[in-house]
Amino acid sequence: MTANAADVRDETVGVWDNRLRLHVKVAGDGPPLLYFHPLSGLAWQPFLGQLARRHTVYAPEHPGTSPGDPQAIRDVQTFTELLLVYEEVIRALGLERPAAVGQSFGGMVAADLAATFPQLFSRLVLLSPIGLWRDDAPIPLMEMVAGPPEEVPKYLFAHPESEAAQAALALPADPEQIPKAIAQSTWNIGCTTKFAWPIADHGLGRRLHRIRVPTLIVWGREDALVQGVRPPHRGKPGRGDRRLRPCPPGRSARTHVDRGRPVPGRRISHSPYSPA
Repeated sequence: MTANAADVRDETVGVWDNRLRLHVKVAGDGPPLLYFHPLSGLAWQPFLGQLARRHTVYAPEHPGTSPGDPQAIRDVQTFTELLLVYEEVIRALGLERPAAVGQSFGGMVAADLAATFPQLFSRLVLLSPIGLWRDDAPIPLMEMVAGPPEEVPKYLFAHPESEAAQAALALPADPEQIPKAIAQSTWNIGCTTKFAWPIADHGLGRRLHRIRVPTLIVWGREDALVQGVRPPHRGKPGRGDRRLRPCPPGRSARTHVDRGRPVPGRRISHSPYSPA
């Protein structure tokens, strides 16, 4: 049975010398899996429900993005502190080497956690991750965040007019809730871009060799935000380099996590929720 939003429970974890009460959404049953959300905050999307069929999914909310606790972001000053906070969360939850999935901004967080704490995860899946700046393949993150709201969908969806894209962008049906939803989304992006402005690169490229777990990197062919380009060859690859591989055709993130039967790949953009 696929877990939907109604099946998700909320847990709070005290970390950072108990200055932070971080909210974690939990669903499913099985081996533990951590999900790190993108810039816009955590939304329980269908693919998380699919993962919850075989795993206990733990999805922490970035500090400050939990409704009712906006000032939590003030207690996390640097990206290094953010990594330490998440490492404390994992220990507080009692998770032993969970699998980890990170999407976009969450991919940057998950990858650097794996590099900073090589024994933290058992395997790693990065969905269109940011975190490595290249002059020949710039990420227009600031153009998307600071530009007109009506232009945001073109960065996230190959087909913004599709039903799935429209559903992902939909505002609440209750008109009285619309201003609150817009304010929450705007605040969420402010909290996450605190660690991605003006360039989302904290030197991860110099630490990639420390990643020691099997890692799958997935990009959509029509991703307008993050281009799936290979890094320049720099002599002999290290152990970590050999394990960082692009997703082969016909594979999926769920395949890598479960070691199960491959499911057909799709042509998608930066968001995995819009069919092409």
